[in-house]
Amino acid sequence: MARFARTGGEACAIAIRIARASTGKDKVAFCGYHGWHDWYISSNLADDDNLDGQLLPGLEPKGVPRGLKGTALPFKYNSLEELKTIVNNNKEEIGVIYMEPRRGSEPSSGFLEGVRMIANDIGALLVFDEVTSGFRMNVGGIHLNYKVNPDLAVFGKALGNGFPISAVIGKKKIMDAAQNTFISSTFWTERIGFTAALATIKKIREQNVNQNLIDYGKRINEGWKEIASKFDLDITISGIPPLTHLHFDCYDPVSAQTYYTQEMLKKGYLVGSSVYTTWAYSNEIIDKFIGDSKGVFKELSELIEARNIEEKLENEKKHTGFKRLT
Repeated sequence: MARFARTGGEACAIAIRIARASTGKDKVAFCGYHGWHDWYISSNLADDDNLDGQLLPGLEPKGVPRGLKGTALPFKYNSLEELKTIVNNNKEEIGVIYMEPRRGSEPSSGFLEGVRMIANDIGALLVFDEVTSGFRMNVGGIHLNYKVNPDLAVFGKALGNGFPISAVIGKKKIMDAAQNTFISSTFWTERIGFTAALATIKKIREQNVNQNLIDYGKRINEGWKEIASKFDLDITISGIPPLTHLHFDCYDPVSAQTYYTQEMLKKGYLVGSSVYTTWAYSNEIIDKFIGDSKGVFKELSELIEARNIEEKLENEKKHTGFKRLT
């Protein structure tokens, strides 16, 4: 069964409501980023005001009821032991394990399978947040690639190619719990998002869009690696190919990223630390992008060696945002 909404965070909140209604348990063990709603940000409510924000730096819990403290418990990606500790310390109370099946790093051998087994053992529901990963590597969720099935899955973003639509899908016996709680919005039945999603999925299937997104991401990654090697610039590339992330490994990575964005903007590119590949790209566009990046990488290498990147910034350095658990 499915429930449709408009945004990813909204759909994540719907999934939590349905999962809790189904299990009758309040506590959630989670990994990754799942939006701005109270259930998630409550993880940053600590025992003391001075400790607030310690779990997910950058996400302030102001305005979140303190009574929710201890209901959302974070564990790090690829850390089964951390999840087991949470489960052991909250026996009979955890009804949901909520996570992104893949974001930055590949799942280590047996990790997703281990999470699935833990959920089975304690009678919890496994929810995969595929708002970011869905419809990029295949026609559906990236969990299909890893052959580990959740009880519920959440989709957004690429589902409607930028139009507002999100979805929660799941096993009927679990989704039926929505009938015993209240989940509603006037705008969920507005039809532009559904029309966009149908057109998007049709084109993805007919034009083999996913493979193109993957190939474009790999081409960008190889280009970055080649020019970084040429100028002795240390970089780290992470993420899935259609959503690739660049990190400068130096004494001031934030300033380095800001400088790269600043100088590429002068050349006509809007590029942050992540690149979401699109069907509109071509090999020619990517080759020109890498070619135009070459001079900036050279300058960055020299600035890093001289340790004076910040002096060349024309505006404030980029915000670092929050620390993900993935």
